[in-house]
Amino acid sequence: MSNCNNLFQRFHQDISLTKSKRDKMKTSKTELRSRIRKYFKENHPEYVPKFYIQGSYKMKSGIRTKDDICDLDDGVYFFREPDVTATTLQTWVKDAVDDYTDTSPEHRKKCIRNIFENDYEIDLPVYYKIDGKEYQLAIKNTGWENSDPKAMVEWFAGKKDAKGQLVKIVKYLKAWCDNIRNKMPSGLAMTILASNAKDKIVYNDRDDITLADTLKEMKKTLESNFKCVVPAVPNDDLFDSYDESRKNRFLDALNEFVIDADKALRETNQLKASKLWKKHLGDRFPDGEDKNDDQKAFAGIITGAKPSNPWVKF
Repeated sequence: MSNCNNLFQRFHQDISLTKSKRDKMKTSKTELRSRIRKYFKENHPEYVPKFYIQGSYKMKSGIRTKDDICDLDDGVYFFREPDVTATTLQTWVKDAVDDYTDTSPEHRKKCIRNIFENDYEIDLPVYYKIDGKEYQLAIKNTGWENSDPKAMVEWFAGKKDAKGQLVKIVKYLKAWCDNIRNKMPSGLAMTILASNAKDKIVYNDRDDITLADTLKEMKKTLESNFKCVVPAVPNDDLFDSYDESRKNRFLDALNEFVIDADKALRETNQLKASKLWKKHLGDRFPDGEDKNDDQKAFAGIITGAKPSNPWVKF
């Protein structure tokens, strides 16, 4: 049985945000905040913006895509009830950051997106909050929607293990979806599915084994009930809008990954095993050594294996 854990550690390092990117994103975030504060002070002083980094950056589960793009979500909060529409408040935020980058900011459905071309993106979702009420997220041309991104961050923090393995599993799953694309599930969906699977499996010290077990549990759960419910307000099902074609594409991709992950764990040659992982995780996954692994291993180390002899040569 080939041990690819060392390859996964190299892969994790390669898909993670580099220090230079993090530093540039922090600088841009600070400057965007300054522009927003200045704009509202000069144009709408009755609205005082506050900020909260949220999403994958806050949860430390962000990745660099295969195009070397990463993102940061910085919520813009107003602690008063607006006397303008949700779209108008979003537009004010857009006006505040206009001309900061060479590419004009995009007024998307749930945020203002600042594009730092071929490098990173900073999304600015807009909220308001009054005492005794839920956080309200601005939705373009729709209105307001209950949403609590802070609760999502806290939920995920409660799921994390001391070794940080869940975070790595989430990042591997995001890299898988990024590699396949074709309307694969969002990073938030992967975060929820991986976290829910963690409650039903026993983590192994090896990332290759834990990822394989996570994939199998995800497959089992979704084939029984194809849902991915956000564990915080608005508690919506992220798969609710999937038609049969998109649903089946995802389940087929998941099934193929489960099959190849099991083959990779049973493969004795590390190079051959790495090719199976690379097929799904993309070209950034490193090639293993062209040698057979004849080390002894515990019987249950292969997912689903239950041999009677506690010491087995694979």
